[in-house]
Order: sequence, then structure tokens, then C-alpha cells
Amino acid sequence: MHVSLGTVLIYARDMQRTADFYMRFFGFESTGHVVEGLITLRPRAGGAAIVIHQAARSMKIGHAGLKLVFDVEDIEAFKAQAAAKGLVFGATHQATGYTFANAKDPDKNSVAISSRAFRRS
Repeated sequence: MHVSLGTVLIYARDMQRTADFYMRFFGFESTGHVVEGLITLRPRAGGAAIVIHQAARSMKIGHAGLKLVFDVEDIEAFKAQAAAKGLVFGATHQATGYTFANAKDPDKNSVAISSRAFRRS
């Protein structure tokens, strides 16, 4: 049986603002329309879709043990491009054979860019 991650669901206070964040900074595509209570974002380069769902007022968001990690070959170039659009990542961290940096989306969910997928074995 083949299993793959097809969708990540994000609860958001402002669905459109969160959808715009992932489209602007990470290149996802969407009509932006709410269909069946969801905004679906598709990656241009393949991979899992992101679905934005309206968060209940009582939901405490941004505190889950979840981080979205985006594969980026050139961390510094991506950070500069994101900063020019208004998203500032934290310090670049060096790990074993790769680098990464962290930021938050509009709902305070953790997002990261990482070159781990491109490291040499």
C-alpha cells in the first residue's frame, strides 16, 4: 500500500490573510475562493496541498506541535526574497550538512525553510 502526505490543514483566524501568506511567500496557487468552508492552495512544484479552515473563536491556534518545513536550496537567497516582500526569517542555523531558518505565519504557526532535502550524502 502506497501512502503519501497529500494535504496539510491549517486553522486560521483570517482565512484569506493566511492563504495570501502562503501564496505570496511560498508560491502556492489558489482561486482564493472558499469552497465547502475551505480555501485550497496547490504547490507549483508538486508536494502536499495546504487547506485553510476557519478557526473557531475558542480555538487556541499557533501553539500546536507542528511546523511546516519548505525545501529551499539557497536559504540566504530565499530569506532576502521573502524579506523584500515583508517576511523576515530568524537567524540561519547550521545543522549537519544543511541550514535552516524559522518564521511564523499570520496565525503564529511555525514555518521554516530548510536545505536538508538538498544536502549531499
